[in-house]
Amino acid sequence: MKKSMGILFSGMMFLSAAACGSNAGGTADGAAKQADVQAPAGKKVLVAYYSRSGNTKAVAQQIQRLTGGDLFEIQTVKEYPASYSEMTEIAKKELAEGYRPELKNKAENWAAYDVVFIGSPDWWGTYAPAVRSFIAQYNFGGKTVAPFFTNGGGGMQNCESDMKKQLAGVSVAPGITFPGRSSGAPEQELKNWIQRVLK
Repeated sequence: MKKSMGILFSGMMFLSAAACGSNAGGTADGAAKQADVQAPAGKKVLVAYYSRSGNTKAVAQQIQRLTGGDLFEIQTVKEYPASYSEMTEIAKKELAEGYRPELKNKAENWAAYDVVFIGSPDWWGTYAPAVRSFIAQYNFGGKTVAPFFTNGGGGMQNCESDMKKQLAGVSVAPGITFPGRSSGAPEQELKNWIQRVLK
């Protein structure tokens, strides 16, 4: 009996040690992977986004986690109607008129940021009016902007080119777009893009 208990205890100790070793290895690997996409020393990152359905928010949260940057949600004073059909009518009119809605919040310590990731859903071939308002509020001189978008199947369309026009004279990295889904973007594809932005 004592011999059986001793064998059982030894087996439990071995499994416990193996599990600890596995966790330590996973943590080390995770830290190494995250270090690959962090901004160069001394560079501060802001991840700003507008999201109505949560798709762009999911990608923004991934970028924040991978870069260690600060997360900022662009919010309008007046919210869009809950009804999708009503919301689309208002949004289409705003886009056609170049309307810039009033925002309820501002990014703090703006001057401290070196790289600004800006995210938006693709609304009828371009980015959301709230993001236009956000860009108009700040001086982007000396900063690098990295645009990212979520779409319903239409791809990039005019999102990136329109944003570059509004940010004329500013360093804008090649943008990226992902099909809209609340689970976010494919991790490796997103990491590769972030690495190119931060190199």
